[in-house]
Amino acid sequence: MAYVDWQIKGPKIGACSCDYGCPCEFNGKPSEGLCEGLECMLIEEGWFGDVRLDGLKVAAVYRWPGPVHEGGGTVQGFIDVSATEEQREALFKILGGEEQEPTTVFNIYGSTIAKEFDPVFAPIEFHCDVEGRNAGFHIAGHMKLDVEPILNPVTGAAHRALILLPEGFEFRRAEMGSGTFTAQGALEMHREQRYAALWNAAYGPHGVIDA
Repeated sequence: MAYVDWQIKGPKIGACSCDYGCPCEFNGKPSEGLCEGLECMLIEEGWFGDVRLDGLKVAAVYRWPGPVHEGGGTVQGFIDVSATEEQREALFKILGGEEQEPTTVFNIYGSTIAKEFDPVFAPIEFHCDVEGRNAGFHIAGHMKLDVEPILNPVTGAAHRALILLPEGFEFRRAEMGSGTFTAQGALEMHREQRYAALWNAAYGPHGVIDA
């Protein structure tokens, strides 16, 4: 099937309520039974047909009552306030799973969502050093994530770990970090020193684009 030509590429960070490593990445159950967290991506280079998406940021906060694959999830999306109406529509189509295979990250996660709150358009502050495992984003009045290296509990030195998923639908390789995050509003939450992942993402109509 032919799809509209599109791509979004850039650093992405996320954190959830699971322990470091996140059992879900290994087809296990969430550390705390439920799964909740947030994520953000800077689109350094992107397009949807003739619509350029360079420099825009997108984010989301989410919660599932149990393992993600069992469904029943709730989500709220956030889009950079600077996006034009044309860019917003393009992002809605990408993030909503349109013009792409059913096996993409947006369709897989989308199939587990039972309730979606209206999207928010707001300024998004974002910074990310993938290899340094230092990153974060902030949407004033809504949510904040800070990521730092996992520290060795004995020496206090930064501990580096990666997850490699050769057939992953969200990433193939991601650096592991320690995430502390809060969210207010529809999905209120607070976690300290939990699972965080940082990676250079690239997605298109057929899913993850390998580097």
